[in-house]
Amino acid sequence: MYEPSEVSQMTTPMRLQKPVSAASSGFGKYGVDERAWVDIEGVIWTNFKSFGGTEITDNGILSVEDTANITCRFDPNIKSNCRLIRLSDNAVFEIIGEPENIEMRNKYLKFKIRRIKGGA
Repeated sequence: MYEPSEVSQMTTPMRLQKPVSAASSGFGKYGVDERAWVDIEGVIWTNFKSFGGTEITDNGILSVEDTANITCRFDPNIKSNCRLIRLSDNAVFEIIGEPENIEMRNKYLKFKIRRIKGGA
């Protein structure tokens, strides 16, 4: 059975949040759905491998996109529409793509996250 080398160093605590539907703002069928986030109880211990930030210029606004690879124990609540909050500094990251259930054994997950900071 394959076991990722990263599982020996899961030292970054994170909190999982899932989206819930909220009332739309606007008029009639043109309302905009607003997302509300609910904390999932407990701490998720992760192996957090960051690759630094990438500078992005969009419409003349400079921002930095931080990406990282995450390895953690399997949790059925972790889905592609959720987000993680790093507890050391309350940085909010969104999950990119679908988390990979390694060997479909419900033991470990691997996925990529990103945070965009700066800008207006």
